[in-house]
Amino acid sequence: MPAFEYLCVDTNGRRQKGVLEGDSVRQIRQQLREKGWLPVTVEPAAREHQESRKGGGSFFKRGISAYELALVTRQLATLIQAGIPVEEALRAVSKQSDRPALQSLMLAVRGRVIEGYTLAQSFSEFPHAFPDLYRATVSAGEKSGHIDLVLQQLADYTESRYDTQRKVQGALIYPIILTVLATLIVFGMLTYVVPDIVKVFTNSHHALPLLTRGLIAVSGFMKAYGAFLFFGIVAAVFLFRRAMRREAFSYRVQAWQLRLPLVGRLIKGNNAARFASTLSILNKSGVPLVDALKIAAEVSSSWLIRDAIREAAMKVTEGGSLSKSLEACGYFPPMMMQMIASGESSGELDEMLTRAATMQEKELTVLITTLVGLFEPMMLLVMAGVVLIIVMAIMLPIMSMNNLVK
Repeated sequence: MPAFEYLCVDTNGRRQKGVLEGDSVRQIRQQLREKGWLPVTVEPAAREHQESRKGGGSFFKRGISAYELALVTRQLATLIQAGIPVEEALRAVSKQSDRPALQSLMLAVRGRVIEGYTLAQSFSEFPHAFPDLYRATVSAGEKSGHIDLVLQQLADYTESRYDTQRKVQGALIYPIILTVLATLIVFGMLTYVVPDIVKVFTNSHHALPLLTRGLIAVSGFMKAYGAFLFFGIVAAVFLFRRAMRREAFSYRVQAWQLRLPLVGRLIKGNNAARFASTLSILNKSGVPLVDALKIAAEVSSSWLIRDAIREAAMKVTEGGSLSKSLEACGYFPPMMMQMIASGESSGELDEMLTRAATMQEKELTVLITTLVGLFEPMMLLVMAGVVLIIVMAIMLPIMSMNNLVK
């Protein structure tokens, strides 16, 4: 039974919106009138998806959050493993959600399943909500006849990715707040506090120390051009983001980032963990290795690493070893390559990929936690240094004037 999104006015004059199932738009309007509501619009639930494919903005084009994807996958896995048919499981998941957009999405998927499409084909109608990895894994589960087990593995994977993302975001909240507050405090001191204090020194007609003259110059610049500087930074960030959409410029920037000592290590570690996790779940689900490599390449955030994985997939197609093909690109850590080589030789590639993914995620988490822990005292030291310079620039002329008085 197809799903329809409705917008209506209830008996109290408030607007109501949601999703209902019915045979036609007329039946949905009749259901709303029986409640005493006045229908305004009733549209098929898949209409937003059709608009997104034409280029219009919609929920499906924006996709769904990592938390919602993990929650939906776990609910689907639990229901299907309990023996509930796929279309009924999709309907139950849609009712479980409080968000009309997510309800509409799941009911639209259910509608495609009822029409005779497989679950993977139904998901493929909504590529912005369900990524390539997700669809390929579900397709492999349906072909192997173990969709319940594959969905359980996929639920574990999506939940693990969400937990890692949440931990990193949580660890970065305090440093970001500290940096913003420190910048605002320094800007406020240089713009409003320092000019009033140094006004006394400029009127004394005495030769001022170099540090004080520098502080006066910086303060005057910030007061006169601070707003222009702020908008200039915003404009520069905007132009940089626009330029990053160009392939040639993005390649140069990413190549430069990978050469940086610490930033390059973080990028490589993050992509190695993501690649190993993706390849592990795809390989466990029965996806052929070459196809799994091509899909895993798409989850990389770096185009250079993505191209290196695609090249490795070509070498594997020609009969090359997976570990040697990946090792040749130089973007993955030796320990991970050794574990993959051991898995190939022992026939336990799935297990070794899982261990490699877990190891890389732990190393990345430890590295980020260490950097965040070092950032806080470093930021405090920088703030103390800035305040010390401001205090010295103010105190030096006072001490000089005292010496003159003596």
